[in-house]
Amino acid sequence: MYPAELVKPMREDLTSIGFEELHTVEDVEKAMEAKGTTLVVVNSVCGCAAANARPGARISLQNAKKPDNLFTVFAGVDKEATDKARGYMVPFPPSSPSMALFKDGELVHMLERHHIEGRPADMIAENLIGAYNEFC
Repeated sequence: MYPAELVKPMREDLTSIGFEELHTVEDVEKAMEAKGTTLVVVNSVCGCAAANARPGARISLQNAKKPDNLFTVFAGVDKEATDKARGYMVPFPPSSPSMALFKDGELVHMLERHHIEGRPADMIAENLIGAYNEFC
């Protein structure tokens, strides 16, 4: 587990743009009952989360179409919540950072770490925007 003061600014990268943090299994279960489209970001302390994933998510939300619901779990901090969220992302293996788009609880689009690592934030945003335009 990482110290709260270390991850606070990393959490705020997403909460400051409208993401709701999910800290418990119950939080995740309730969030996944949300109707409409839901983006879940598995946040992380790694460099690719800071340089690519979080900025990519931020840029993607400038699109006309965007998810109805924005949630995030933090890998290495909220272990049980993260594990529960990843359970909804099967058959994709656990990875962080990662991003999953759901429509009425059904997984419709997934970005795994290997789609994020080494790719610029604009490219990640374009990928998400394509999914938003199709499913939102």
